[in-house]
Amino acid sequence: MKLVLFDCDGTLVDSAALIHAVMRETFVAFGRTEPTLAETKSIIGLTLDIAIARICGKPHADEEAVAMAEHYKAIFSDVRRRGGFGEGMFDGIREVLDALIARDDVVLGAVTGKSRRGLDFILEAHGLTPHFLFCRTADDCPSKPHPAMVSECCDEAGIVARETIVIGDAVYDMQMAKAAGATAIGVSWGYAAKAALWDAGADAVVDRPADLLAYIH
Repeated sequence: MKLVLFDCDGTLVDSAALIHAVMRETFVAFGRTEPTLAETKSIIGLTLDIAIARICGKPHADEEAVAMAEHYKAIFSDVRRRGGFGEGMFDGIREVLDALIARDDVVLGAVTGKSRRGLDFILEAHGLTPHFLFCRTADDCPSKPHPAMVSECCDEAGIVARETIVIGDAVYDMQMAKAAGATAIGVSWGYAAKAALWDAGADAVVDRPADLLAYIH
């Protein structure tokens, strides 16, 4: 039995435009210079307060970063509604997920820097809640690249890390997977460069969702 753990933002769904819009409004509200889209993309995957601190050039999440993270969460739904943002699935992802849940030797999970509420919203909106049996979020574990998200999913599933595959678009996903002793597969359709994924320890980097199936058998 294999446990396959997917990142969410940049791997399952394309949410960069929405995240960037909320981040920009948050920085303006706190009198800070708006981040560039590249800066926003570079921190997607981290727990929110740590992500904000990193954009601000801080070594850790201080009181301001925590306050900004709370503001971000408070306005997120309103920005999504006002802007008409969609968080569409990447082409080909649903077919891969459907193929995997049809197998009796694979179980799926999600490991994400989103909140539990944020992940639940995405899974429910796309009819994916039944697909993902084991999930860890920023509400449950330390931020990536700490291995806790992977390790806790392994423990809950009763599957060892060496039989676990982590799929993500960020360097933090690759680092987290390797720290936990799992296989790390990077995807090139997300927000990090392929070279960065390889440098972060990826065991493979794929260009199409369908290519994932070759590594999960």
